[in-house]
Amino acid sequence: MQRRAVKVGEVEEGEPLDGRRAEAPPLHRLLRLREDTAAPLYQQLEDQLGDLIAEGRLPEGTTLPAERRLAEALGVSRATVQRCYNVLRERRLIQGRGRYGTVVDGTSARLLPGMDRLKGFTQEMKELGKQPSTRVLEHEIVADRSIASIFGLPPTARFVKLRRIRLGDETPLSLELAWYSLDAAPFLEDADIGGSIYGQLVARGLVLAYCDQTIEAAQATQVECDVFGFSEPAPCLLIKRRTYLRRGPMV
Repeated sequence: MQRRAVKVGEVEEGEPLDGRRAEAPPLHRLLRLREDTAAPLYQQLEDQLGDLIAEGRLPEGTTLPAERRLAEALGVSRATVQRCYNVLRERRLIQGRGRYGTVVDGTSARLLPGMDRLKGFTQEMKELGKQPSTRVLEHEIVADRSIASIFGLPPTARFVKLRRIRLGDETPLSLELAWYSLDAAPFLEDADIGGSIYGQLVARGLVLAYCDQTIEAAQATQVECDVFGFSEPAPCLLIKRRTYLRRGPMV
């Protein structure tokens, strides 16, 4: 099916409403940037545009204003808008589309508000009304060449390696293997690893912006059968996630 780009402030051709052509308000009128908050302007802009996309107020194919034009309308620097657009591209909420400029990408835009926000296990359990807990199986500080290459760091880079069983209401739900970069979050070397790592990152001002994640079916290994109490191997979900901070690096 072909689609054409629709600019903010326009509607696609169709039957007029009450004999007139309906128009959406200019994008800058939907945005409210505040100076009396610690959140940087680009972050406020990113959050508000992300919400407008998630809510469907900026539907798939909508063309966003050029960086300079939106910056002038909002009274901010072009660099602020550029940084916001770059993060939204990384989150796959917008994309460049040739002569149409920057448009809303429908791939991720179908999420409900808040569904594109990163959540850790602890937060997910609390939202489900379950009591989260953790059993730590392995905790060490390591330098691993192969992991460093995934993070784009030198071979000597150091990481926190964690292997944990995550439980909800005392029932094992997840066997987690995680690597955290001490370049991005040096405080994790001495942190409490029995609770929410995501929560500790946010508490230190390290805001998680987006992730690359894959989910696939996999047969449980013998170790996983022992953890989950399976009498024989059963299908499980294998989730792989790379999480990034707002300022760019993988954590």
